[in-house]
Amino acid sequence: MKITVVGTGYVGLVTAACFADLGNQVIGIDIDKKKIDNLKKGVIPIYEPGLSEIVKKNIKNKNISFDTNLPKAVKKTDIIFIAVGTPPKENGEADLIYVQKAAEQIAKAMNDYKIVINKSTVPIGTGDMVKNIIKKYYKGEFDVVSNPEFLKEGTAVEDFTKPDRVVIGNASTKAKNIMGKLYKPLNAPILFTDIKTAEMIKYASNSMLATEISFINSIANICEKVGANVEKVAEGMRLDKRFGKYAFFSAGAGYGGSCFPKDVKALIQIARRHDYHFTILEKVEEVNYKQREIITNKILNLVGNPKNKLISVWGLAFKANTDDMREAPSIDIINSLQKLGAKIYAFDPVAQEQAKKMLKNVKYFNSPFDAAKNADALLICTPWNEFLEIDKKQLKKIMKKPVVVDARNIYDPEEMKKNGFKYVSVGR
Repeated sequence: MKITVVGTGYVGLVTAACFADLGNQVIGIDIDKKKIDNLKKGVIPIYEPGLSEIVKKNIKNKNISFDTNLPKAVKKTDIIFIAVGTPPKENGEADLIYVQKAAEQIAKAMNDYKIVINKSTVPIGTGDMVKNIIKKYYKGEFDVVSNPEFLKEGTAVEDFTKPDRVVIGNASTKAKNIMGKLYKPLNAPILFTDIKTAEMIKYASNSMLATEISFINSIANICEKVGANVEKVAEGMRLDKRFGKYAFFSAGAGYGGSCFPKDVKALIQIARRHDYHFTILEKVEEVNYKQREIITNKILNLVGNPKNKLISVWGLAFKANTDDMREAPSIDIINSLQKLGAKIYAFDPVAQEQAKKMLKNVKYFNSPFDAAKNADALLICTPWNEFLEIDKKQLKKIMKKPVVVDARNIYDPEEMKKNGFKYVSVGR
């Protein structure tokens, strides 16, 4: 099929590359000329395992191309995905200005039947908005579809190619048939529904996952007080089929990234606009940000007054296998420590360039050991694999004080104590 993907950010680029890899002819569109020039050379703007190889392969076999000319791409293709950013406004609502601009440009360039698909996470009712924009400029036949993405950063390529489900919101038989054919190679369950329900499924899914994270962090905080082990609690819960083995029950520093914080805020605002207070979700958000304070306090309890003390931070991205620093817990924790006078040394295997844009007065190093040298305390903030088998004896030797706050529970408490560390984790 001939496809245009508008927006080559995280969702757009993964969508474009993976559809090209299935044998479709795909054009990736962006207004950022520098980004497009780099993509034409196979240089991708984000870190995502496996994505660079797929982009380069499909540039070579001519299944994917990149351009800044949206009208030209619309005329040449039958399916157009809108995958532009929907950043939060100050009040938490999703800003739809880029969706509106994309819809208008698409409408003005349409020359035949097209399916216009909202791939971005958008508030309920956005499909109707896009439909009305297109009707204003184009009088022919078209369909608008809601097809939310369910990609996890760090495993996005696998999530696209082996999805749990594909959600397609549209009542038209023609659109259903074409979309069903488009996704058939993935052999995934396809849920056909109306547009507004599809839009709600995305918000509901992300908000439920965020709720699981805040829930297990609250359980972890109680575990610490009563002497229980949150990891065993989570293991016992996952064995219940009603939760399942993939439940987001890993205690830590809370959720971050581009999706959960934004989508939780947006759903709270959607509810308020309809005179409903989503109390549970409001508390989920409150618990999440409180968890960062709890991690900061763990450090303060061990080091005392942090003024002029050196705190080493391993891992800056909001999760492993990504360079995404958006809403990363490390930002709030580091800022809090710096306000109290601490010096911060940091290491992250891929996120340091992104971190430099968001964190000031942090000294970065090219290895975890260099970042931990002479430190008064070490904070594990992102569970990168390379931290798992680190030489504990060597680590203790280079640190000024053997103090470790493990905000991701990657180490065994007994092993750390045997190696002479003053060690605390979350809920254990």
